[in-house]
Amino acid sequence: MTDPVLDVRGLRVEFPTRRGVLTAVDDISLTIGRGEILGVVGESGAGKSMTGMAILGLLEPPGRIAAGEIRLSGTRIDTLTESEMQKVRGRRIGAIFQDPLTSLNPLFRVGDQLVETIRLHTDLSKSAARARALELMREVGIPAVEERIDNYPHQFSGGMRQRIVIALALCAEPELIIADEPTTALDVSIQAQITALLKRLCRERGTAVMLVTHDMGVIAETADRVAVMYAGRLAELGAVEDVVRRPRHPYTEGLMGSIPSLRKDMDELQMIPGAMPRLNSIPQGCAFNPRCAHAGPRCRRDTPRLETTGAACWLALTGETA
Repeated sequence: MTDPVLDVRGLRVEFPTRRGVLTAVDDISLTIGRGEILGVVGESGAGKSMTGMAILGLLEPPGRIAAGEIRLSGTRIDTLTESEMQKVRGRRIGAIFQDPLTSLNPLFRVGDQLVETIRLHTDLSKSAARARALELMREVGIPAVEERIDNYPHQFSGGMRQRIVIALALCAEPELIIADEPTTALDVSIQAQITALLKRLCRERGTAVMLVTHDMGVIAETADRVAVMYAGRLAELGAVEDVVRRPRHPYTEGLMGSIPSLRKDMDELQMIPGAMPRLNSIPQGCAFNPRCAHAGPRCRRDTPRLETTGAACWLALTGETA
């Protein structure tokens, strides 16, 4: 087996405050192989985006990586200086964010932004970079690229702007793409187009993709494996088909129960009681225990780990919660 493109081991992200240290991401370990899409799913505040920002080296102070390792194709990157990390971002790791307008400068034509990014990460001349920009725009499905390349971002629809952001992320042919909620602001039909585009590009280019979302439906349609996060920790990790059809963690069961089914009548959707804890009040033991119908004394006392079952749940690990 070849080495993974991304290998994260024991990642912990902390935020020092006057009242103590808050742990936003705790002991996260995951890998992504070449041509694989790993979906990272969970409620708002679960630590999904924070994990992506840590990998990109974009944690805002006072946030810091307090423990663990992040390796890209075998090379450790979490210990790089900011100037060294700038050479990795864009060239080896591409990023796609939720709002394309945060990635596109409204004052510059999209073609100029693509050409600038291409020339920053390659040795191409300006004319060759423009030809490459046209090629990328065609690849991501922009029509009439010869005319559209000189348009400004506001002249494109939301879906087309997101396609341009994907083209920007692909400029240097990165090994890994971090896609953070890339379809949230789009309507359902455009969401399907963007996820299909990510899947196609991943397969054709062999790029590893970390797809961060709160939408289990998007994960089911797009990803090869899924990591379910809760309160900064991994609750479940496994193949999409296994996790969707046979969830082993009660939190994952709740997520799946909240999705409407076209195959059977449902009087009402399942709801997970309560809310995710704040960083300063994460309970002892399993963080999900106050919301879990199966929680026992051990769940309130000891923190479970994924280990061999793929679910950080005492019921899944041992068959009992006492």
